[in-house]
Formats: sequence, C-alpha cells, structure tokens
Amino acid sequence: MRATAPILRSALNLFDWQMVNTMNVHLRTLAVAVTVLVLMCSMASAQEHAFPERTSPRPKTTSGVPHTQIGVEIDADLAQLLLERVAQFPGVTLSPTRISLLGAIGFQLDPDMLLSQPNSIVGGFEFAHMHPDGSLHASLHPAMARRAIKAGWAVGHPWANQRPGWSGFVMIYTPTTPVELDVVIDLVESSYTFITGNTLG
Repeated sequence: MRATAPILRSALNLFDWQMVNTMNVHLRTLAVAVTVLVLMCSMASAQEHAFPERTSPRPKTTSGVPHTQIGVEIDADLAQLLLERVAQFPGVTLSPTRISLLGAIGFQLDPDMLLSQPNSIVGGFEFAHMHPDGSLHASLHPAMARRAIKAGWAVGHPWANQRPGWSGFVMIYTPTTPVELDVVIDLVESSYTFITGNTLG
C-alpha cells in the first residue's frame, strides 16, 4: 500500500495539472468569444445608427484625387473644438498628415495599438485627417458610411470602391454650426471605434 502511495500522488498531481490546463484553455476561449461579441455589438450598433438630415447644402467636391471641397471656408472656432475633442481620444496624437494635402492635420494612432480593421485604415496609423477647409477624410463602417452619405453629412472618396477595405472611406463635410459639429464629432468617434475596436465613453 505504501508503494502505491507515490504513484497515486503522482496520478493526482497529473490530474490536477490537466484540469488546470483545461480550465486555462476554456478561459482563453471564453475571453476570445467575449471580445468577438463586443466587436459584433459595436458593428451592429454602427449599422443601426441613424443621423439627422443635414440642412446645409451639400458642398461640391472634386471627382478625383486630391479629393477636396470646392468653395468652402473653414470655421476656425468649430475646427478647434473638433481638434480638442479628438486630442482626448486614447492613443491618438494630432500631427501633420502623412498622407493628405499640405496643411492637413492627421489623427495618428499609437503604433503599438491593436487595430480591429487594419485594412480600412488609409495609411500608416492615420485613421482620419482634417483638411485646411475643415472637411475630413475618415474610414467608417460601410453601413454607417452609407447612412452618413444618405443624410447629407459625407460623400464617398473616389477610391472607396477601388481598394479592399475602403468601402467606408468618406469625406465628411465641413461643419458650419455647433449642431453640425456634434454630428461630425460623432462620425469621427465612430471612425475611431471602427478602426480600433475601442468604444469611447
């Protein structure tokens, strides 16, 4: 009986190790499932998001690249409020654009940030940028992009249907009133969430 005791203890230790290892595998699987569920919920929310109709006339834009508005001037105060809000996004730095026109301000994500939609980011870690006229280019969930375009807040980029992952790439028109600014900020926040998978509080 004494001889079998060490064998029994070894068997029990092996059983305990296997149980712990199995639990760790299940916990990792559960964590992945929860992450996927959160991302799916954020995507579903994006698809269901509704916008008020924009009452200002749609600005004319160029049909090619560079993609710009025609005859629109920036409201410096509204633009500053927008930049101040974006500067509060976790992991975002404002700096000269790396992909757009001279004078545009890029919204740069930290290089070590994990991206939910890496194929939808236009270049490097710049998930959006603001042009000197106050308009923006940003990548949205495709369903949200369609809603924003339909409601008069945005227009598709000329290359949106020519590159994989770019179907939600839009120009967001320059906000001209505080009410319009609120919607534009909402769109930029949605772009951040779509690209990173992180929901802003």
